[in-house]
Amino acid sequence: MSIFKDKVLLITGGTGSFGNMVLKRFLDSDIREIRIFSRDEKKQDDMRHNLQLQYPNQASKVKFYIGDVRDRQSIDIAMRGGVDYIFAAAALKQVPSCEFFPIQAVETNVIGTNNVLESAITHGVKNIVVLSTDKAAYPINAMGISKAMMEKVAIAKARQLGQDSNSIICCTRYGNVMASRGSVIPLWIEQIKAGMPITITDPEMTRYMMTLDDAVDLVIYAFQHGHNGDLFVQKAPSCTLTVLAEALLELFKSNVGYKVIGTRHGEKVYETLVTREEMARSEDMKEYFRIACDGRDLNYDKVEGGNLVVALQEEYNSHNTRRLNKEEMIKLLLKVDYVREQLEALKINF
Repeated sequence: MSIFKDKVLLITGGTGSFGNMVLKRFLDSDIREIRIFSRDEKKQDDMRHNLQLQYPNQASKVKFYIGDVRDRQSIDIAMRGGVDYIFAAAALKQVPSCEFFPIQAVETNVIGTNNVLESAITHGVKNIVVLSTDKAAYPINAMGISKAMMEKVAIAKARQLGQDSNSIICCTRYGNVMASRGSVIPLWIEQIKAGMPITITDPEMTRYMMTLDDAVDLVIYAFQHGHNGDLFVQKAPSCTLTVLAEALLELFKSNVGYKVIGTRHGEKVYETLVTREEMARSEDMKEYFRIACDGRDLNYDKVEGGNLVVALQEEYNSHNTRRLNKEEMIKLLLKVDYVREQLEALKINF
């Protein structure tokens, strides 16, 4: 992590699952300061006390800022004294709630991110990575649409800055992060513990399966390899909801089974990480796809040559990526801290 030596990192939405994992990764590194920016004082207080108890020697590296990405002034305050890097993770990301309150998704995910980017550019931040989601590709729900617009805002600003700018803006797009706040795994574990059947929306629905470590790796990779306007996607396996449910039931030695309740507002049967149009101009970097910014301007009357290979491309989605079976899913679940903690609490050997 030499690029972070003596640097200052700001994480918006820093009290979430991603922010907590970044802290675990960076506390023992040579980074000078990590600034946690969020609007939830209770979560900040919990995080502060946890750091003081578990990491007394490193806790002073972490500074807390109360604010909201919707409020530009509060972001500017968090920038004072200099920030080198930003992880822009603040977002509304629950699909059903965004369906019912779409303007709230716009305020945070689109306008809020724009505020962060404008402030970062004004304050000379070197690198900004904006965290997006598979739901931004071919979006059908309010959350995905707001995230797609967020990506467009970030890439447009990067294009305006140009490749010679001192500030670099990149996006990362990833699939379902296992056991992150609001995800299905914690809900299903609570149902198992309560002796209730697991609630499945669609047994054949597929979702990408990534750990929080994978998500942090992707963002660090973007910092190390990104140019202005790049979008990075990490290749990931997937599984059906049925396989995930059966893996959890076996892991927790439960026979509660599951029941099908039907899809929720705005849910897709499968998720797409890279669209056909993006695949046509993507660069395969082994574990990642890099989709460079379309650098053309608005003078479309010039002869550009066009891209005639889009129709020949296949999108990269959770139906056509590598599928995990139950045994593979169990091994992956055991890499998740939350799952292991729950098993230990129940004194289940694994």
